[in-house]
Amino acid sequence: MTDVRKLDLNLVVVLDALLAERNLTRAGEHIGMTQPAVSGALSRLREMFNDPLLERAGSRFVLTPRAEALIPEVLECMAAVRRTFEVLPEFDPATSTRTFIVSASDYVLAELASPLLAVLRDEAAHTRVEFVPLPADENLSPIDLLRCDVSIAGTGRGVPGKRASLFSDQFVCLVDAANPALDDGTLSLDALQRLHHVRSNFGPRVTTRVDDMLHAADIVPRGAVAVPGFMAVPFVLAGTPWVGWVPERTANRYADSLGLMIAKTPIVPSVLVEAAHWHPSKSDDRALQWLVQQLRRASELVEFGDEA
Repeated sequence: MTDVRKLDLNLVVVLDALLAERNLTRAGEHIGMTQPAVSGALSRLREMFNDPLLERAGSRFVLTPRAEALIPEVLECMAAVRRTFEVLPEFDPATSTRTFIVSASDYVLAELASPLLAVLRDEAAHTRVEFVPLPADENLSPIDLLRCDVSIAGTGRGVPGKRASLFSDQFVCLVDAANPALDDGTLSLDALQRLHHVRSNFGPRVTTRVDDMLHAADIVPRGAVAVPGFMAVPFVLAGTPWVGWVPERTANRYADSLGLMIAKTPIVPSVLVEAAHWHPSKSDDRALQWLVQQLRRASELVEFGDEA
């Protein structure tokens, strides 16, 4: 049995950074260590695990199978350390200096960031929020939920863990107002099949509600261009004969200024419900539960404005 008194917990921090960054220089920048210091720590870790952990593949490093298997264990360990040292028995938002890490899409940040920061300014002026993007290559996994305090994503996509619904929207069809395929503000199914689509891309293995909506209507969209997230779609559509689908709030935010319009279509719009997701191991974190409450308060401002 390993004698924990002889373990250097700093190595866990380095290992966590190496598993996430897969690069010695970036790992060092992430945790405030020089590249030689990270290299020395990696040598000790390799000796401890009797495994190279990182191996060079061309111009980059890749994780060994042993290192891949360590990811969930290291994340659990880091989460336990944070809970031990950061979470007080009684969380006091008025005096807390905690930094919350929230992952979300560009659309969620555009709608929710400002109301949330306003709420936190009133309730917990010394706390901070660090916003990070959602994973770019697949749907949220338990490991992703361990990396953040809260991840905000649409429901119905099989996201694991606990969740609390925040606010809703529906997808609408957005086109340039001068699009010749419009017939009294309407696009037919035939037109939607013929036109090129601007697609919101969240990763090669991520399907969106728009993908599901078009598939249900037997439409195989002709691709014009793919852009990351939803917020770039209106800017790409302006002045083109293309078509795109975005949450209605995004369409309303940019349509007039970019010369766009929301087109009526025969397709039943899909409803997007954004929710806060977190790992079950964090359910007893009173600070996190307080954050979820503030996210709900901010979401009421998104849904109802000043009436909230």
